Amino acid sequence: MVEVFKTDATKHKEAMLLTALYEAFPMYRINFDLEDCDHILRIEGDSICNEKVIGLMSAYNCFCDVLE
Repeated sequence: MVEVFKTDATKHKEAMLLTALYEAFPMYRINFDLEDCDHILRIEGDSICNEKVIGLMSAYNCFCDVLE
């Protein structure tokens, strides 16, 4: 399963966010595409809890929502 989120992440925050995401969700494959206009966060895993991902991003003052 792959989930794609739009964010307001910046290059400045990318490393910190990736570290936090990998610590919280070590079983996921995670990457950002900050060149995209929606500053994409892509997560691949067996079972992804969107609410937990969005909550963690919010804890770092970063907007995050599922890309429709």
